[in-house]
Amino acid sequence: MPTTRRNVLAATGLALPCALAACGGQPTQQQPSSAPRQPTTAPAGPLAALADVPVGGGKLVDAGGRKVLLVRTSATEVKGYDPTCPHAGATVQPPTGSTIKCPLHGSTFDAASGSVTGGPAKSGLKTVAVKVEKDQVVLA
Repeated sequence: MPTTRRNVLAATGLALPCALAACGGQPTQQQPSSAPRQPTTAPAGPLAALADVPVGGGKLVDAGGRKVLLVRTSATEVKGYDPTCPHAGATVQPPTGSTIKCPLHGSTFDAASGSVTGGPAKSGLKTVAVKVEKDQVVLA
Protein backbone atom coordinates (compact mmCIF):
# COMPACT_ATOMS: atom_id res chain seq x y z
CA MET A 1 0.00 0.00 0.00
CA PRO A 2 1.45 3.40 -0.97
CA THR A 3 2.11 5.89 1.79
CA THR A 4 -0.46 8.61 1.44
CA ARG A 5 -1.99 10.97 3.94
CA ARG A 6 -5.27 9.03 3.79
CA ASN A 7 -3.56 5.69 4.46
CA VAL A 8 -1.54 7.13 7.36
CA LEU A 9 -4.64 8.68 8.92
CA ALA A 10 -6.66 5.49 8.46
CA ALA A 11 -3.91 3.39 9.99
CA THR A 12 -3.62 5.61 13.05
CA GLY A 13 -7.39 5.90 13.59
CA LEU A 14 -7.44 9.62 12.92
CA ALA A 15 -9.39 9.57 9.67
CA LEU A 16 -12.83 10.20 11.13
CA PRO A 17 -11.83 12.98 13.56
CA CYS A 18 -9.81 14.70 10.83
CA ALA A 19 -12.65 14.41 8.35
CA LEU A 20 -15.03 15.92 10.88
CA ALA A 21 -12.60 18.75 11.57
CA ALA A 22 -12.25 19.44 7.87
CA CYS A 23 -16.02 19.64 7.49
CA GLY A 24 -16.50 21.75 10.55
CA GLY A 25 -17.14 18.80 12.88
CA GLN A 26 -19.75 20.34 15.14
CA PRO A 27 -23.03 21.74 13.87
CA THR A 28 -23.17 25.49 14.13
CA GLN A 29 -26.07 27.60 15.25
CA GLN A 30 -27.21 30.24 12.84
CA GLN A 31 -26.38 33.65 14.24
CA PRO A 32 -28.89 36.45 13.92
CA SER A 33 -28.13 38.93 11.21
CA SER A 34 -26.36 42.02 12.43
CA ALA A 35 -27.61 44.00 9.45
CA PRO A 36 -29.99 46.77 10.49
CA ARG A 37 -33.66 46.22 9.72
CA GLN A 38 -35.20 48.39 7.09
CA PRO A 39 -38.03 50.52 8.47
CA THR A 40 -41.51 49.75 7.24
CA THR A 41 -42.66 52.58 5.06
CA ALA A 42 -46.13 53.94 5.59
CA PRO A 43 -48.35 54.46 2.59
CA ALA A 44 -48.38 58.06 1.41
CA GLY A 45 -52.15 58.29 1.12
CA PRO A 46 -55.14 57.28 3.19
CA LEU A 47 -55.88 53.66 4.07
CA ALA A 48 -59.57 54.04 3.25
CA ALA A 49 -62.33 56.58 3.01
CA LEU A 50 -64.31 56.71 6.25
CA ALA A 51 -67.49 56.02 4.25
CA ASP A 52 -65.95 52.71 3.02
CA VAL A 53 -65.72 51.33 6.58
CA PRO A 54 -69.27 50.59 7.78
CA VAL A 55 -70.28 51.46 11.35
CA GLY A 56 -70.25 48.19 13.31
CA GLY A 57 -68.18 46.56 10.56
CA GLY A 58 -64.74 46.71 9.10
CA LYS A 59 -62.50 46.45 6.12
CA LEU A 60 -59.15 44.78 5.39
CA VAL A 61 -56.74 47.21 3.71
CA ASP A 62 -53.14 47.23 2.52
CA ALA A 63 -50.83 49.57 4.43
CA GLY A 64 -47.37 49.71 2.89
CA GLY A 65 -47.09 45.97 2.25
CA ARG A 66 -48.91 44.75 5.35
CA LYS A 67 -52.60 44.18 6.01
CA VAL A 68 -54.55 46.24 8.52
CA LEU A 69 -58.06 45.49 9.72
CA LEU A 70 -60.01 48.73 10.11
CA VAL A 71 -62.99 48.50 12.48
CA ARG A 72 -65.45 51.34 12.72
CA THR A 73 -66.81 51.37 16.27
CA SER A 74 -68.88 54.57 15.92
CA ALA A 75 -69.70 57.26 13.38
CA THR A 76 -66.39 59.01 14.06
CA GLU A 77 -64.08 56.34 15.53
CA VAL A 78 -62.01 53.71 13.71
CA LYS A 79 -59.71 51.16 15.34
CA GLY A 80 -56.83 49.42 13.56
CA TYR A 81 -55.62 45.86 14.15
CA ASP A 82 -53.06 43.50 12.70
CA PRO A 83 -55.47 40.89 11.27
CA THR A 84 -53.11 37.98 12.03
CA CYS A 85 -54.71 35.64 14.55
CA PRO A 86 -52.26 35.10 17.42
CA HIS A 87 -53.22 31.41 17.61
CA ALA A 88 -52.19 30.05 14.22
CA GLY A 89 -51.53 33.03 11.97
CA ALA A 90 -54.71 33.00 9.87
CA THR A 91 -56.23 36.30 8.75
CA VAL A 92 -59.25 37.24 10.83
CA GLN A 93 -62.39 38.52 9.14
CA PRO A 94 -63.94 41.99 9.50
CA PRO A 95 -66.36 42.07 12.42
CA THR A 96 -69.98 41.16 12.47
CA GLY A 97 -71.45 43.45 15.10
CA SER A 98 -69.05 43.54 18.01
CA THR A 99 -67.14 40.32 17.20
CA ILE A 100 -64.11 39.66 15.01
CA LYS A 101 -63.75 35.96 14.15
CA CYS A 102 -60.87 33.84 12.92
CA PRO A 103 -62.08 31.46 10.19
CA LEU A 104 -59.41 28.84 10.89
CA HIS A 105 -60.12 27.67 14.44
CA GLY A 106 -62.94 29.98 15.56
CA SER A 107 -61.15 32.33 17.95
CA THR A 108 -63.16 35.47 18.61
CA PHE A 109 -62.07 39.00 19.50
CA ASP A 110 -63.85 42.10 20.75
CA ALA A 111 -64.12 44.58 17.87
CA ALA A 112 -63.76 47.63 20.14
CA SER A 113 -60.59 46.49 21.94
CA GLY A 114 -59.11 43.57 19.99
CA SER A 115 -59.05 41.47 23.17
CA VAL A 116 -59.68 37.74 22.91
CA THR A 117 -63.21 36.68 23.86
CA GLY A 118 -63.03 33.02 22.84
CA GLY A 119 -60.20 30.57 22.21
CA PRO A 120 -58.15 28.79 21.17
CA ALA A 121 -56.25 32.11 20.88
CA LYS A 122 -54.73 33.09 24.24
CA SER A 123 -54.07 36.76 23.44
CA GLY A 124 -55.78 39.57 21.60
CA LEU A 125 -55.06 41.19 18.27
CA LYS A 126 -52.18 43.66 18.04
CA THR A 127 -53.32 47.22 17.55
CA VAL A 128 -52.25 49.44 14.67
CA ALA A 129 -52.49 53.17 15.35
CA VAL A 130 -54.94 54.81 12.95
CA LYS A 131 -56.94 58.05 12.99
CA VAL A 132 -59.62 59.81 11.01
CA GLU A 133 -58.51 62.91 9.09
CA LYS A 134 -60.90 64.79 6.80
CA ASP A 135 -63.15 61.77 6.20
CA GLN A 136 -60.14 59.52 5.50
CA VAL A 137 -58.60 56.79 7.69
CA VAL A 138 -54.80 57.15 7.92
CA LEU A 139 -51.99 55.68 9.98
CA ALA A 140 -51.45 57.69 13.16
